[in-house]
Amino acid sequence: MKVFSSNYTFDYSFSEVATNNWRKYCPWNDKSTHVVAVDVLSRKVDAETKILRTERLITCNQSAPQWVLNLFGGSAISHTYEVSYVDPIEQRVTMRSTNLTWSNVINVQETVVYRPSPKSPATRTAFEQEARITALCGGWQKIKNKIEEASVERFGQNAKKGREGFEEVLRMSRRVFGEQREREARQREEMHS
Repeated sequence: MKVFSSNYTFDYSFSEVATNNWRKYCPWNDKSTHVVAVDVLSRKVDAETKILRTERLITCNQSAPQWVLNLFGGSAISHTYEVSYVDPIEQRVTMRSTNLTWSNVINVQETVVYRPSPKSPATRTAFEQEARITALCGGWQKIKNKIEEASVERFGQNAKKGREGFEEVLRMSRRVFGEQREREARQREEMHS
């Protein structure tokens, strides 16, 4: 098993990050064009804890090399199962995902956590990401290690692009919704004039 981990701080409030997490794969994110569908399987709020639990199926068009497709079978379309928990009281978003495609060959368990930054809780959000990657194919340990190493490297590249794309979603959201608030304020002023 190999582990990829990453920490980052977004210059956006927790509220902005938690809200825009649902827009992560929208057209504003030109870094996630490989995501072709995000289907919500279930969503409910626990009446006691107020935690929102959401299950999603994320469908991607991966750019897997043709030799990999030939060797292991399948297509470039892949599916990931994600369960997320939004805790408004603790101000924490936790997302756990696992690959469904090629899960007999490789297992990827990812955990992402967003929470207010300890240094600037009102204006910044801490991001923690960890992925545990395990090659399940039989054979020599050396081959399994190579598969895991290549997967961790690829995961890191994709994580960087994902973070950059989410930054763009956050930037656009702040601009668009800021403009909307300004329009509404002007309309209210005009109504009271």
